[in-house]
Amino acid sequence: MRELDVIVIGAGQAGLSAAYHLRRSGLEPGRDFEVLDHAPHPGGAWQFRWPSLTYGKVHGMHSLPGLELTGADGSRPSSEVIGEYFDAYERRFGLRVHRPVDVSAVREGDGGRLRVETSEGTYSTRALINATGTWDRPFWPRYPGQDSFLGRQLHTADYPGPAEFAGLRVVVVGGGASGTQHLMEIADVAEETFWVTRRPPVFREGPFGEDAGRAAVAMVDERVRRGLPPQSVVSVTGLPLNDAVRRARERGILDRLPMFERITPDGVAWSDGRSVRADVILWATGFRAAVDHLAPLKLREPGGGIRVEETRAARDTRVHLVGYGPSASTVGANRAGRAAARSVTRLLDGAPALN
Repeated sequence: MRELDVIVIGAGQAGLSAAYHLRRSGLEPGRDFEVLDHAPHPGGAWQFRWPSLTYGKVHGMHSLPGLELTGADGSRPSSEVIGEYFDAYERRFGLRVHRPVDVSAVREGDGGRLRVETSEGTYSTRALINATGTWDRPFWPRYPGQDSFLGRQLHTADYPGPAEFAGLRVVVVGGGASGTQHLMEIADVAEETFWVTRRPPVFREGPFGEDAGRAAVAMVDERVRRGLPPQSVVSVTGLPLNDAVRRARERGILDRLPMFERITPDGVAWSDGRSVRADVILWATGFRAAVDHLAPLKLREPGGGIRVEETRAARDTRVHLVGYGPSASTVGANRAGRAAARSVTRLLDGAPALN
């Protein structure tokens, strides 16, 4: 068992930001802390994005602290651009990320330390920064008849790009940014598309300024402070009404249907007797926080979420969650990484946590 001061789980934007600030505080990778990442390559969840999601289509990517992302070709896949950037970042600051490493459980250890069980062995640590994001927990809703469907069902996490849907009838479920992006791509090659959402989509006119951003983050933060499962920041900001979306609306691609009642062997059906045939159901229904490995610590509140104050878990101040709830955005992840590193160094120094 290796003993360290800090373990960082996850090398996406939040994890790398935390590691950067830990190093700036005087802690050394390999000696004082380690970053464990289960992905095969640098790039966090970005490395798994579909090839047609080019960097120019990304809704803003905030640079990591200490190294700007500049001059990126907007026509290249975002998985390549950001993967190369994260790789350069890890090498620039000598973060020595261990990958691929799967963390199976974090438990109470001996002497007030935490026991981190992984595929490369067991660690004992004084503090933990969890930056596992959401990509590994795609959310699949359940509807009557779902197992009877004879076509293909897949989630955004498995989306291969539009080419595989050529000539097919496709139902896209989900009113977020991914759902609309999938739909607008697929509509150009599919025989027919149908857009289904639980609630009418809200389109946002004009620029999304700092005040609106702070208000959106505050709404997500309020849920986390109450111990409820976090919503994504995007879920409270609405969909940006850009030129591509306007054209899609004019073509009828974004004519939304209410949520169907059941799934049939050859499509979906509504309670009013309507039905449509479909070859594919694409679930663009989002993700949930990937925190099952923390279950032995019993951090969840009765509301189902982990109550977080700043970045500290309310039930165990040795544990910090970054990229969770209000910090699940590129700007928020950087700030959370800095806050977690600062709080952890105070813990290691024996100082009380800052409120």
